Amino acid sequence: MSINTLNSRTAGLPEGWVAAPEATAPERVLVALSGGVDSSVAAALLVEAGHEVVGVWMRLHSAADRVDGGRKSCCTLDAADDARRVADALKIPFHISNLEQEFADAVLEPFVASYLSGETPSPCVGCNTAVKFGALMGRGEALFGCSAVATGHYARRAMRADGGAWRLRAAVDTEKDQTYFLHGLDAEALARSRFPLGERTKEEVREIARSRGLVTAEKPESQEICFVPDGDYRSLLRERGWSGAAGEIIDESGGVVGVHAGSAGFTVGQRRGIGVVAATPRYVSAIDPTTNRITIGRRESLERREITLEEVRTPEGLLPLGSELRAAARIRHRGEPVPGRLIGGVNGAAQLILDAPVWAASPGQTVALYDGETLVAGGRIARPAAAR
Repeated sequence: MSINTLNSRTAGLPEGWVAAPEATAPERVLVALSGGVDSSVAAALLVEAGHEVVGVWMRLHSAADRVDGGRKSCCTLDAADDARRVADALKIPFHISNLEQEFADAVLEPFVASYLSGETPSPCVGCNTAVKFGALMGRGEALFGCSAVATGHYARRAMRADGGAWRLRAAVDTEKDQTYFLHGLDAEALARSRFPLGERTKEEVREIARSRGLVTAEKPESQEICFVPDGDYRSLLRERGWSGAAGEIIDESGGVVGVHAGSAGFTVGQRRGIGVVAATPRYVSAIDPTTNRITIGRRESLERREITLEEVRTPEGLLPLGSELRAAARIRHRGEPVPGRLIGGVNGAAQLILDAPVWAASPGQTVALYDGETLVAGGRIARPAAAR
């Protein structure tokens, strides 16, 4: 998936799988309107396809009480207003749904706990799985009678030709593909999800917005973590009580080479801000929250071919014990997939054995596994046993 676009609706599908159409018979669909151009166009396309669309903006945290002058956030008062204006232009109902508690339980608290445990979290995975295609989907059905939830994600769906099974499939615009962040969706959620943008490129989406006169057509994309408005996750940790305590920086031989201000302020692969001068670049290679110690090493010391995963799931559930899956693994959203074998372990654990090394695989980080363009499994990189 290194090319920019995939043109064929059938390219990259495993044998026995077919592309799932996103525009079927008219249905009542809840659209998660973020106030950005992508969800705006998703709603517009569904309306034009004849569906009965209900627009909902989610209040997720306290950022909803502030104004974002740069108009980049999806979670501020500005975003809510933009979402309402889009709904008005499309002549669809608009609601605000308070999901703060669900977001705190599934995203915010695990995010903080992950960093305090020496991990690198992927908060968008929890948000998509538990909030957008979990709690929001449930409310859409209970309150508005919606049979499906649509978002502005760049993704597609695939289904078995004989029915009964679902998979995520990479978007046509591979630069915008977001299946990595959606790997936690199970078969039930996939059956009720809609991704109207999966067959379009970002520029096509903007052109659709311009041609419909939508106020979000030129709105810049949100890049930051929505609940960390200043872009520094350490500020959130401090708000949640982390003060940071001085600890040792050691090299790979165990020698003390410096002092840091708290292990939660570092991630595996980090180079800047370590505060250690060496003849060649040094990177954080390990974080031990128990001893409040970080280890640094040369770049090559962060290369790995064997990775232990946890919470590994397929759309049908946990990866069975002893099962073996041949797939290409992606350890970062923009990372190039690397072929390898996934061997199922106990209670959702698995061993990933790659054909080539990957760099800076951090505990807590998401790993998504693909068969061609089709996402077949996903999980988290486990912490080393000594750091638990």
